Amino acid sequence: MDRQMDNSQRLGPAMGLSEGQCQLLMSLLLLLTRVQPGTGVERIHYVPQLSKDTLAGRLTQSTFTLEQPLGQFGGHNISDVDTIWLVVALSNATQSFTAPQTNQDIPVPANFSQRGYYLTMGASQALYQGGQASSQLRVLRVGNDTRCLPTKPGCNHPLPGPGPYRVKFLVMNDRGPVAETEWSNDTRLQQAQELRAVRGPQSPGTVVIIAILSVLLALLLTALLAVLIYTCFNSCRSTSLSGPEKTESVRRYTTHHTFSTPAEGSS
Repeated sequence: MDRQMDNSQRLGPAMGLSEGQCQLLMSLLLLLTRVQPGTGVERIHYVPQLSKDTLAGRLTQSTFTLEQPLGQFGGHNISDVDTIWLVVALSNATQSFTAPQTNQDIPVPANFSQRGYYLTMGASQALYQGGQASSQLRVLRVGNDTRCLPTKPGCNHPLPGPGPYRVKFLVMNDRGPVAETEWSNDTRLQQAQELRAVRGPQSPGTVVIIAILSVLLALLLTALLAVLIYTCFNSCRSTSLSGPEKTESVRRYTTHHTFSTPAEGSS
């Protein structure tokens, strides 16, 4: 501050300004410096990394897994009540990212298609302390919450597409942003692949086998058709057809009796 005032006293006469005008000019410059977005945000030289552990689902179609930034916020001007947010952004939207100045301005996943970034997984400094032995796997799974509302600040909603995505950590308090890390490298999610028939050169033996099977199949169908026709034809011929019976009248029926021949020599 004293150095700036001393410079103003030197530049004032050189620019033909009076002492009062020079002080007014410096006050305006200081005011503009204080309200400039992003001024005073401490840079933490840490690049977020994907988890190096072999995990099931390390990269999916809607999630990816990061290492926790353990011990990265202890030696900075960060208090225990400050919130450490994870910024998720499309790679082409990192240049247009503007840190929110209040908690009411925190972008949510519902506006991700318009802004290209949002804040999620707010945590405290105590959760990222380093040097603590733990049996638990210390990772952050981005996009893992399917039950939260995308309009809610901090919602860890599934990612909408393959990306690529870049992330960084942003520390905020009630007065605005305090510190931030570097952007990560590009992360691309898995994509669903269409199943396509593999077309390749066919050997002559394969062609012959296919031709023989086709002929046999045609012969089998022909034989089945012939059996079906023969069965139907036989069934139709053996069926008796009922109709009026032809009656015949007999005028007289004589019963023939057998007479015994008289014995020879009888009287």
